[in-house]
Amino acid sequence: MGSSDDPRVQVAWACRILALEGHGDLTLGHVSARAEDRVHVHMKRKGLGLDEVTPDDVITIDLDGRKVAGDGQIHLEAPLHTEVYRARPDVGAIIHTHPPYGTAFGAVDARLLFLSHDALLFPEGVGFFEETADLVMSPEAGAAIAQALEDRRALFLRNHGVLVVGKDVRWAVLGAVTLERAIRLQALAGSLGRVRPIPDRAVTPLHASKYRDEFLDEYWAYWLRRLRRRGLDGGMPGARRPGRRR
Repeated sequence: MGSSDDPRVQVAWACRILALEGHGDLTLGHVSARAEDRVHVHMKRKGLGLDEVTPDDVITIDLDGRKVAGDGQIHLEAPLHTEVYRARPDVGAIIHTHPPYGTAFGAVDARLLFLSHDALLFPEGVGFFEETADLVMSPEAGAAIAQALEDRRALFLRNHGVLVVGKDVRWAVLGAVTLERAIRLQALAGSLGRVRPIPDRAVTPLHASKYRDEFLDEYWAYWLRRLRRRGLDGGMPGARRPGRRR
């Protein structure tokens, strides 16, 4: 995965990719990955924009939200991550961001339609968390988020943002980027005329054809090449320019 299998490197690259794809919002938004020991989580630290994160900015916490390694503060919404990991053993990475289309979609009465291949990444549909638009800062709130997510890949937090999970960092990033594109295309299609969704009977076979593990290597490599071409890889492994001054 990129130039390293170190999960801190993977989380940092994920942050850079999400910024490149329009998920940045000041210093808000966070990415995490489950550690190999299954009882710790590697997570972006508080206080940085997604586009600034380096591997040194990824801290390690336990499932009770206590920092066990790394420099920097823990995000206030760490319970959103830890409680989903508790409830979903299949989840290896979590993203919470405030992308424009996803955040807008979570502020209206709408449902995700199978209008494009992008929407097909979510054959089980998407969830909505209705209880509050507040920050998710307590284990109780995090557990409620996990319950609303159920076995899905994505959840809209009403008037707040999106939560996307994956079995690893690459799948979580693909989910977050693809969800935003699916909603953007749905908004565009609706402005052009009567929408015509893909038939339900075709959703499962098309999903299996379109979304395969073997495709993720080339997608991830493309994102890293794109970041490097734009000089947005400072502080990352293999960068040609120095990282930001700390």
